[in-house]
Order: sequence, then structure tokens, then C-alpha cells
Amino acid sequence: MRVIATLLVILFLGGCATAYQPQSFSGGFSETQLDTNVFTITFKGNGYTGRDKANDFALLRSAELALEHGFKYFAIVDAQQYSKSSTYTTPTTATTNVNANTYGSAYSYGNNTTYNANTYGTATTTVSGGETYNISKPRTSNTIVCFVEKPQSFTYNAEFLVKSLKQKYRIEDAPNK
Repeated sequence: MRVIATLLVILFLGGCATAYQPQSFSGGFSETQLDTNVFTITFKGNGYTGRDKANDFALLRSAELALEHGFKYFAIVDAQQYSKSSTYTTPTTATTNVNANTYGSAYSYGNNTTYNANTYGTATTTVSGGETYNISKPRTSNTIVCFVEKPQSFTYNAEFLVKSLKQKYRIEDAPNK
């Protein structure tokens, strides 16, 4: 029963890729403002999140952050991609089933009683669990510089990028309060 409960908790907590959301226990994005127009954005995915999705979500948050601070364009000046690796080993359980039959006889002669009994049986032990799973959690970090006007060097158009990535991942804007 404990094995089933453990597996259900694992499936519940990590059954799907990390959503596009602020950082929580299951992953998400976070940011740090380094200057008036410089930010570091990090996205942490779970074991079901692909590397490409983690990169796209960091890029999406970069574009949103630029727009939130009144900028139209941004350039990535530093990008880091890595994975956090871990393992999980399922608990091991053993179940034994025993089938036994006893055959016997009793003989009584006067004051003497003789018993003769034989027991035959089988036992089967089934071991389950003990599997080890390797889990790789993608991490992406972008340091961006934002611009109001498009500079001569390569920059992303923040508004276009937000629209494109939200459409790709079917992310809807949160309703205004």
C-alpha cells in the first residue's frame, strides 16, 4: 500500500512538464534586476520538461520583462544552459504466497494411538520495486540588456516574441483584475 501511495504522490507532483509560471516547488521562472535595463532571467524545469521548452520559457519571460519595464527590444548578453540530475529508486517489496496440504491418518489400538501425517506444499516469493530512474531537470539562465529603440546590433523584438511563444505553447494571458 505504501508503494502505491508513494507512486501516486510522484505522479501527482511531477506528472507533467513545468508550466509557464513564477518559481514554485515544481519549477518556473524567476528574475533579478541588475540595472535599469539589465536583468537575469532563470527558468527551472522538472524531469518532464524538455530542454527546448525550458529555453523558450526563459526567452518568453525575458520578452515579457522587457515589455513590463517599457522596453521594446532586448539582447541576450549571457546565456547558460545546464541540467540538474538526480535519481529515484522505488521501494522494494516482497510477497510470499504459501499453499500447504496435510494428509494423515490416526490409528487406535487399545490404549495406543498412532498418528501418521505428511505435509506437502509450495511457496512462491515475488519481489517488486527497486528500479532506479535517472531524472534530468533542465535549467536556463539569460542575462539581457533592454532597449527602447532598436540598436544596430541583433536584438529580439519583445512584443513579437511574446505573441509567437505564447501561440506556440497555447499560453493565454491572465485576465486583468
